[in-house]
Amino acid sequence: MADSEISLVPVRRAELALGKPLSRAIYDRQGKLLLAAGRVIDNQSLLFGLIENGFVQDSTWDLNPAAPKKSLLTSATKKPLGPPEPPSDNKDVIVAMDDVRWYVGETLYMQLPDNPAVRYTVRLIGFVKKQMLFVTAPMTDGKLEFIREGQTFVVRAFVGKKAFAFVAAAIKSLHSPYPYLQLSYPKEVRCTVVRRGVRAQVDIATSVSLVQPDRVANATLIDLSVGGASGTLKQVLGEKGEEGRIKFKVHAAGQDEVLDLKMVLRSVAPAEADGTFKHGFEFLDLSVHDRLILSAFVHQTIADGE
Repeated sequence: MADSEISLVPVRRAELALGKPLSRAIYDRQGKLLLAAGRVIDNQSLLFGLIENGFVQDSTWDLNPAAPKKSLLTSATKKPLGPPEPPSDNKDVIVAMDDVRWYVGETLYMQLPDNPAVRYTVRLIGFVKKQMLFVTAPMTDGKLEFIREGQTFVVRAFVGKKAFAFVAAAIKSLHSPYPYLQLSYPKEVRCTVVRRGVRAQVDIATSVSLVQPDRVANATLIDLSVGGASGTLKQVLGEKGEEGRIKFKVHAAGQDEVLDLKMVLRSVAPAEADGTFKHGFEFLDLSVHDRLILSAFVHQTIADGE
């Protein structure tokens, strides 16, 4: 399934029933088909598994017209919560908090609405529906941060190929028996699908190699997507269609990750003025892990640049 052709939202419990054919296909969070439309759910275990892990295609992506047009979330993301915007590569939708499959251990990014440069990386350790969220205590350089009760944050999370953002207020910061923070439970969250072709502007040192014969060169990536990247080299490395590997490091989901990916050279052209050559690379045979790391990094880079 091509990422650029489908958007996914969590399946609703009301759509699933034992002994009845599915009205539409069910996918996992990476977009892989679990059950085709028309298949019958014939046992309780399968039903529970689909409720917990199933996603369905959403072709409408209409925003909730009743959502407020101005809020802390709007100012922090710089995207209005009003009528639908013109079609774009990234499409947003407002969904209920309870419709998102939250998992213990999810990495969350907390930002101050009036100072987006201040960001804490925490992990979800639990929640009570419609009441509160529990996250690890925000820290900077290994030291606990002082969080005031009532302090408001824009919270972002990246699940598969979707980015979520919502506003939450600190209820209480506790240090015993384990440092953690209680956050208010939002009714709604903004969900964005970053499509396969959406590119984040980057400046990343990388090593590129081609085979038959072996050639290795250093390059600088200037944009990056889940499907590929563009980079500049001091010389032409090879010809279009040649395969090789590309290796670089990104900071995603709160930690540094080194990616060593199979790729094919898709384009070579002189850069505009500095005497370098721009190369276009398409990633091949990505593992689920590598795809998730790329997706999280692209999401976060685009969000930070808004």
